[in-house]
Amino acid sequence: MDIIYWVIIVALFIVAYIGLVYPIIPSVIFIIGGFLLYGLFFTFQEFSLLFWIVQGVFVILLFIADYMTNLISVKKYGGSKAGIWGSTIGLLAGPFLIPVAGILIGPFVGAVIAELLVNKSHWKAALKAGVGSLVGFLGSVAAKGLIQTIMIVYFLVAI
Repeated sequence: MDIIYWVIIVALFIVAYIGLVYPIIPSVIFIIGGFLLYGLFFTFQEFSLLFWIVQGVFVILLFIADYMTNLISVKKYGGSKAGIWGSTIGLLAGPFLIPVAGILIGPFVGAVIAELLVNKSHWKAALKAGVGSLVGFLGSVAAKGLIQTIMIVYFLVAI
């Protein structure tokens, strides 16, 4: 049974990594779910108060990394709040409208369209904001991937 339990826990961690590029999947829930299932299947004794505090801090960092990288990148490339919202909508809709490539195209197109429609931006400025949204998304994936990896490694060290 131990092998089956570990397969389930590892599967939850894999789904969390898939959630890096498919934002509809709440990665952090799958990581915490893996921790909790380990506790249910085996024991919670390895999980000290410090473990849960550290993991809680990492959860907060995941949310901050997700929000801030997009915000900073779009703004740095001259985008506005409309570009940020357009990027977010494109990020959520892109994978459904254009499977696989939509995860990269969606935020870019969403930011460009929002800048053109809401701010009546020149197309060059709108494209620049679109590039910013793409840079922000890729930065977010990298930052969240690193944080998730640290969370899982810390879990493995703790057990």
